[in-house]
Amino acid sequence: MAGTNCTQVTEFSLKGFTEDPVTQVTLFLMFLLIYLATILGNLGMIALIKMSPQLHSPMYYFLGNLAFVDLCSSTVITPKMLSDFIAEKKGVAYAGCMAQVFIFDLFGMTECFLLATMAYDRYMAICHPLVYPLVMSPKCCFQLVTGSYLLGLTNGMGQTISMSNLSFCSSSVIDLFFCDISPLISLSTSDTTLSHVILRTSASLFGVSSSLVVLVSYAAIISAILSIRSAEGKHKAFSTCASHLTTVSIFYGTSLFMYLKPSSESSGGGDKWAAVFYTVVTPMLNPLIYSLRNKEVKEALRRLTKRK
Repeated sequence: MAGTNCTQVTEFSLKGFTEDPVTQVTLFLMFLLIYLATILGNLGMIALIKMSPQLHSPMYYFLGNLAFVDLCSSTVITPKMLSDFIAEKKGVAYAGCMAQVFIFDLFGMTECFLLATMAYDRYMAICHPLVYPLVMSPKCCFQLVTGSYLLGLTNGMGQTISMSNLSFCSSSVIDLFFCDISPLISLSTSDTTLSHVILRTSASLFGVSSSLVVLVSYAAIISAILSIRSAEGKHKAFSTCASHLTTVSIFYGTSLFMYLKPSSESSGGGDKWAAVFYTVVTPMLNPLIYSLRNKEVKEALRRLTKRK
């Protein structure tokens, strides 16, 4: 427990990636380009889905929500990271740090369940096409998306409340480029048992369960694809599944690595670059891998451009 003369930290300092000025400029330009691509890709996908009647289907309804979540989660992290590259003082107020934890955990867990929902949608479309319109009705799609946001909200509130009950009296330097749960727990001078339990439970119950839905769904999809007689049909279906599983693997692999590993096994720079993948890179890749390789999206874009 913290001592009675503990002075609560009012501001945290983010250590970031490096102190070398040249490297900081290089990273600033690289992450700025990634963030601009993230904004254009996700906003463009949302607008295209909204303005194209042929994309008003469950699959693209989920994709539109995924684009919105990616845009929000990236915006919570990247602008602050970019400003720190050019700022002398890389600090964040205690309240701002807690807000970042809440919003990022909200959208991060929402994305987990949206990815699971999208995998289930593809499973129903490929393995049970006759009942697909009945099962994936507009009401069901709305409930699945709303449930994803509510589970994300539950996770964000739980993590933030556990963080707000901790005391930070000694070091205020976070060895990362944003306020994340694991490094904050490591900095606390109070009993962190409950915070560890909440973190592990959330990652295991929500993260692992949603990833299992993805794996089981795609296992069934691949099994169905193998029964296709046409070699061209198999190649097309496998290509689509491989693209989806690439993004899913990057997101789940890096995030579960960060939140399920013991806090004593910190790998410093390895943790930072793992965090880069699921906070910065994945939101940029999703519009490309999930949508821009899709012929229906390309056709909708062509029609919209021609009409304009």
